[in-house]
Amino acid sequence: MHFKIESTWDGFPVRHEPVCVRLSPGDKGVKMEVSAPFFNDPPAPLGEPGKPFSELWNYEVVEAFFLNDKTEQYLEVELCPHGQHLVLLLSGRRNVWKKELALSFKVARGETNWEGTAYLPWSYFPPNVTQFNSFAIHGSNDRREYESLYPVPQHELQQGQKPDFHRLEYFKPFSFNTILGEEWKQPDSDLWLLARPDI
Repeated sequence: MHFKIESTWDGFPVRHEPVCVRLSPGDKGVKMEVSAPFFNDPPAPLGEPGKPFSELWNYEVVEAFFLNDKTEQYLEVELCPHGQHLVLLLSGRRNVWKKELALSFKVARGETNWEGTAYLPWSYFPPNVTQFNSFAIHGSNDRREYESLYPVPQHELQQGQKPDFHRLEYFKPFSFNTILGEEWKQPDSDLWLLARPDI
């Protein structure tokens, strides 16, 4: 599955080569590959490459969200061109119940582009993923850019509205069966058995 982030969060065309996200079967999970322009703005987080970094969304990142739209349980994966990552499990909109999970993530970076490969184990995905969205963020202060695979439609924008990647109603249908075959069933996750809807 290939996705290109060609819009800003509010539906305008991006002004650079689009960020590309590719999902394919991986070892006991999903391989997520990112190919993106490298802006180097803001500067690198002060965290060790290959390790989780809290509040990584304040830096240059590409994000993928995997949602069960019935339970509002979702996995959020953030990848940074400097090698840091952030994996969050959410049960209910914005309700993080597990964070900074380990991730196998490698980056190759040039002067103007970067590529990253992460392996997402099945245990990180909520049961019955049905929807997806992907985002990219870069820039500092008033040059901060928020981009979205599935943006908020322009006719639905409210005056003064700010970017919010947890607007789950704008995610689009998604099925792993597209890449794994119609007979495939998502493995159960011991992690998600701990997520109660009343947390």
